[in-house]
Amino acid sequence: MNTASTQDIVIEVLQRASSQSPEVLKPAEAKLREWETQPGFYTVLFNVLSNQSLDVNVRWMAVLYIKNGIDRYWRRNLPNAISEPEKQNIKQGLILNFSEPVSQIAVQRAVLISKIARIDCPKEWPELFPTLLQAIESPDALIQHRAFLTLYHVVKAIASKRLLGDRRFFQDFTSNIYSFVLNLWNSFTELFLSDVMRGASTQIILANLEKALLTLRILRKLTVFGFYRPHQNQDCMRFLKVIFDRAKIVLQCRKQLRDKETIELCEKFVTHLTKVLISVLDTHPFSFIDFIQPSLEFTTYFLFTPDGINFLFERFIIQCFNLIKNILLCVEYKPPKIPEMCKQQETLRANEIKINFFQANTLTEICRKLVSHYFILTQDELEMWDADPETFAIDESGDSWKYSLRPCMETVFVTIFHEFRDALAPVLIEMVHETNCIVSPDDTQGILRKDAVYNAVSLAAFDLYDEIDFDQWFTNTLTQELKVKHTNYRVIRRRVCALIGRWTGIKLSPELRPALYECIITLLGPDEDMAVRLTASSTLRHAIDDFEFNSDQFRDYLDSAFNLLFNLLKEANECETKMHVLNVMTLMVERVGQTIKPHTDALIHYLPLLWTESEDHNMLRCAIVSTLVQLVKALGSVSSELNPFLLPIIQLGTDTNQSAIVYLLEDCLELWLTVLENSTAMSNELLQLFNNMPALLEYSTENLRLCLLIVLVHTLLAPDLVMRTHGVQVITVCDNLMGDMKNEGIVMLIRMLEIFIRSSPILGCETVFPILPRIFQKIYEGEDYPLLMSMYLSILSRVLLSSHDVFTRVLRTLAQVHNETDEVVLGKILNVWLSKMPMVSQLEQRKLLGLALTNLLTTQSRPVFERFGTVMVNILECLNDMEDSLLVADGRSPSSYEDADGYETDHDQRKKQLILSDPVHTIVLKDYLQSQMYELRNQIGLQHYEQLLQTVDADTISQLKSYITL
Repeated sequence: MNTASTQDIVIEVLQRASSQSPEVLKPAEAKLREWETQPGFYTVLFNVLSNQSLDVNVRWMAVLYIKNGIDRYWRRNLPNAISEPEKQNIKQGLILNFSEPVSQIAVQRAVLISKIARIDCPKEWPELFPTLLQAIESPDALIQHRAFLTLYHVVKAIASKRLLGDRRFFQDFTSNIYSFVLNLWNSFTELFLSDVMRGASTQIILANLEKALLTLRILRKLTVFGFYRPHQNQDCMRFLKVIFDRAKIVLQCRKQLRDKETIELCEKFVTHLTKVLISVLDTHPFSFIDFIQPSLEFTTYFLFTPDGINFLFERFIIQCFNLIKNILLCVEYKPPKIPEMCKQQETLRANEIKINFFQANTLTEICRKLVSHYFILTQDELEMWDADPETFAIDESGDSWKYSLRPCMETVFVTIFHEFRDALAPVLIEMVHETNCIVSPDDTQGILRKDAVYNAVSLAAFDLYDEIDFDQWFTNTLTQELKVKHTNYRVIRRRVCALIGRWTGIKLSPELRPALYECIITLLGPDEDMAVRLTASSTLRHAIDDFEFNSDQFRDYLDSAFNLLFNLLKEANECETKMHVLNVMTLMVERVGQTIKPHTDALIHYLPLLWTESEDHNMLRCAIVSTLVQLVKALGSVSSELNPFLLPIIQLGTDTNQSAIVYLLEDCLELWLTVLENSTAMSNELLQLFNNMPALLEYSTENLRLCLLIVLVHTLLAPDLVMRTHGVQVITVCDNLMGDMKNEGIVMLIRMLEIFIRSSPILGCETVFPILPRIFQKIYEGEDYPLLMSMYLSILSRVLLSSHDVFTRVLRTLAQVHNETDEVVLGKILNVWLSKMPMVSQLEQRKLLGLALTNLLTTQSRPVFERFGTVMVNILECLNDMEDSLLVADGRSPSSYEDADGYETDHDQRKKQLILSDPVHTIVLKDYLQSQMYELRNQIGLQHYEQLLQTVDADTISQLKSYITL
């Protein structure tokens, strides 16, 4: 690519690629993709990036495409790799200039350098670090800042490499640069502090604070990843020791700042100081032992003392709580119960520091402060509740609060309480007693205090099992508080409901379940606050998902609960709320089973509307499909009302050409299987739906088991029709897949093939013919896995019993592959068959193999005659093992299928019919052997017949005579 002549063209295409219009954007992207493998293209892009007179959007697009090119084409062993001269020019240009004026471009440029450094450093780019360090010492403030920015991203990239050689390089690099960066950080931090003290301009304060933060970020990466044992490096220890004092001083300076941007940057700086401590603790716990005490003193001062609380802001609070939590949870700080068994003395020392710090008075103060200060609902939370109760209720229990303050401090509370249960349980019980009275609805602070205490009791439920008589508390206090309907009391009602839900599966007597259901139903009512209703639905989920749940006990409340949940589902506006309620309803349907039938009409009519409304909400659609699965199972059949709704959903979720398949596939496969299992007959719609299956079998191995199960159930619904329309296509796909399948997948596939043959023997054999040579080959080779060998022999036996023609054709195919005669191939297969048959343990399979061997007796086959004695021994062992206990008598299934009386689906009935027509359960082996022996004698004559019998040992002949006449 001629850089001079094409640069204008590339700039024009980059301009179009930054357009918001799809008609302009897509052709431009296609053109850039076409160019990305052209020599010289990335040089042109770099020239565009370096031209500061061009539009920022064009330069932005240029740097993004260079980044993509580095990922795809920078390594020399990749196809269409960028040439070495072009790479060298780009690298030289990148470190030639650190004066990029646009901040966003400067960041992307730094990331660009770091990506190349991760691949090329140190051998292919030795001049990078000397150039960066030289730029850092530049008197020009902009160049210095950009050099720091670049160094940070380069250090971050190289620190992420995990190969031993790369780690050694980074450790060597760290030892050379650490003291230099530490001194720079000290200098910039001191400058920032002095700037604040003397009242310097915001611009000067910001400039030094930014450099202090960048060097701090570099130091963090160097400290965590640049030392094998950080505690053995004096500079590293000096840095960690100074963090605590620096954080306190910077927090004091923050109080004097007025500029919002400077305050935010100052908060980032303090937050990052705590991140350094947490990172060292997590990565080098033994190097952190000397910092356990100062870290705990530091965090408890700011979190739990009146003076320290004045300096707090949310991100700092979260980091302090995380530091306490990580110290308590650190595995290396937990000695075994018998101290003498501890191999690490440092573990004992760390644990001793923890124990000495968390004395009873300290724990009491922490517990009381957490509950009475941090657990109290804030004004912002109450306002959020008023403005959007759905979001408030769902968010507080969901992942969207993962990084917010409340779940963080609750986790710390649970961790501390569990670690020091004996000391803290009496403290919390005392707080319960302090609030154990009906609070006046007008006492807002009293309500919030009780809410906080109840929250603590809920969180510590498992550790308070022996401390609280929950049955008595539930009966005498909690149920009474739920009856107070004042608006202010919604806080108590919601918290009591959540508390009951938490304790239900821990310590609530079964006889109190009806009272629990009555409470929940009252709280689900339309007059109740929306957040309380949603919490009640969660409590109901806990109650019915508990192993002590009794559906008969719940029967009287089923109608009210289901209808109230349905009304809540319709009233909810948020997608997540609807998902939550729908999941509760789905669980209820699953737990009560067919008892739900009279109550489902309204939901069945509403779900199509909800499906239409949820077009842009894939997760809600997944919840709808899960509900449909349980509804079909509960109804026991696919109703005419549901069918037109169900099948298009399955079609959408299983079509490999639809984007929805990413979200819906697993649930839609489950629904498809359930619909088939509960269908009485094949329909044109179901047959058409099966057109999706061949592509699905190749789409993902993750759902292969479920797909094969659907093929099996679908086939059994209309065997001849399915095999004529789709059979060969499905089998061909499976044949292609079988070579890469794991044993579990092959087992499922063989079961499917067996259903093909059992449901329509002759047509089934013809249908599965494409895969039979592969199965016979496995027997020929002597498959090592016993389960697979027994299943392969079962398929061979069914083919032999169903169609001699197909059996012979498979032998002929295999003979051509090995350049042998049919007889030689059969002989080798028989050798394996007869040697492996004693290892087949399942009675059904043993009898099937015995029937097939008996069938072979009259095939006039020389390999059979040559092995006649061994064949008769194996048949005799089958007779001795079962004495035809597998026979179906009087229309009833054999003993191994006695559970057939409890069939629940139409598919189960079809399986039963298949059993009733199976040769294994309908043919008497000794009678069949008698018939085959008569036929054999007639075929070959008495003299030859007696010669064959002489190849059988006397003991076998004697035992055979107890079954048949020879």
